[in-house]
Amino acid sequence: MKITILSTSDTHGFIPPTNFVNLHENMPFGLEKAAFIIDQYKKHHPNEKIITIDNGDFLEGSPLSDFIAASDNEFVKQAYAAAYNAVDYDFGTIGNHEFDYGMDYLQAYIQASDRQFLCANLVDQNDQPLLGKPYQIVDMNGLKVAFLGLTTTSSRKWKFIKNLKNFNLKSAVQTAKALMPEIKQQADVVIGIYHGGFERDINGNWNDITVGENEGYELLQSIPEIDALVTGHQHRKIATKLFDRPTIQPGYRGQFVGKISLDIDPITKQVQHSDAQLIDVEKAFLDPKVYAIITPIVSELNQWLDNPVAIIDGDLTFRNAFDARVQETAYIELIQKIQMDKMGVDVSATAVYNNEAHGFENPITMRNIITNYVYPNTLVVSQISGKDLREALETSAQYFAEENGNLIINPEFLFPKHRFYNYDMYEGIEYDLDISRPIGQRVTKLKYHDKDVLDEDQLKVALNKYRALGGGHYGMFTKDKIIHEDNTPIQQIIFEYLQKNPLIIATCNNNFKIYTD
Repeated sequence: MKITILSTSDTHGFIPPTNFVNLHENMPFGLEKAAFIIDQYKKHHPNEKIITIDNGDFLEGSPLSDFIAASDNEFVKQAYAAAYNAVDYDFGTIGNHEFDYGMDYLQAYIQASDRQFLCANLVDQNDQPLLGKPYQIVDMNGLKVAFLGLTTTSSRKWKFIKNLKNFNLKSAVQTAKALMPEIKQQADVVIGIYHGGFERDINGNWNDITVGENEGYELLQSIPEIDALVTGHQHRKIATKLFDRPTIQPGYRGQFVGKISLDIDPITKQVQHSDAQLIDVEKAFLDPKVYAIITPIVSELNQWLDNPVAIIDGDLTFRNAFDARVQETAYIELIQKIQMDKMGVDVSATAVYNNEAHGFENPITMRNIITNYVYPNTLVVSQISGKDLREALETSAQYFAEENGNLIINPEFLFPKHRFYNYDMYEGIEYDLDISRPIGQRVTKLKYHDKDVLDEDQLKVALNKYRALGGGHYGMFTKDKIIHEDNTPIQQIIFEYLQKNPLIIATCNNNFKIYTD
């Protein structure tokens, strides 16, 4: 018997093949293309038992998903779930970004979905699965196949999760080990569906930053009963065998459809042969079912995105995201000003969140706002010490490295996952970072109101809640230091500021310097 597992992961609401920067694009990704690949594979392989899986991080991450989450129109909200339903997934698991709009929003989406959600290590106070079943057994002509759902423990850091009392997230490895005797009593074959990645490379060398966030290597190393593993979260492109068992990770935004093939001996019910590969969607057509559902919503989205909000005196664009992180731009200074204005403080932190950001064009539209500020963060004010501030700057400085006297990105921020969002820039202080110095000793200048910042000084800083809760390895920021918060999404805060200030004068005070000595 041949079993084929087709999977997507980390689609992040990129349903049409566009990054929404321009109106009409045909980029090499998108659920519409992935759905076409899946549908065609099913049609051309009628004799295979095919199981389709979405591996999480589907609910948030694009202007489309933000638009739908903000809409009061029930038809618009239903279209999002309907588009994913049209792919005809059998199973799905929960990603960390599923919580970005709150638990009620997620649960409403699950209720509107056709696929069976599986997540064993997300439990309530009574140790019962909180979202979906822990696993599902499928009878394939007498062969019992178990599908076990798991998610990354990094969800613990998400702002909405911090406030939930009836919520526990356990180790994927420990959960799978505890369930395996029960599962093997019922199943011949076990497939892991894990919204998490790999903490080690194929040779066993540690390559992760946060212990426990990714457990894929240990899952396969320590649990031989898992016959195949679907992974995600890191946005990597993986199709290989680890410990002689197939595993895939199909990128993000629907770049690839992951395929795992298992040939099962009908007598012994053991895997005789297996294979893993990635199917590129670049040249795929658009699935007509998904296209028909989502296109009316995209048309509304584009009208909303292109409404002018404000005009600019000067220039708020930049060409290169790396350069915009090395030297302050007028765009970053404007975002800092908006955050400080909203929160009533004179120190602020923000980031260039991805390499598609390019600043605000003239006139500024919602398309500019959402394609530059890509996360539905909210703002808080944290009261921190001068020591905390210095440590935060040192953490940010780790983003850079030196190579032959030149600034480069620290490879740890590129692999196993791009982490551009974990480098912050500050306004309201003056600081220098010397990247030629050892990590932890790179802050060579730090002033507030023209005075050197002392360890015992107290400052109030506006920053997003993810960072204020320590997200991105900023351990100096903790919940107890938050003294004020605002639940308005930052994209909406930017929009409201521009409405009140329809003429924006571009300024840049170059308050920080990053260099190699």
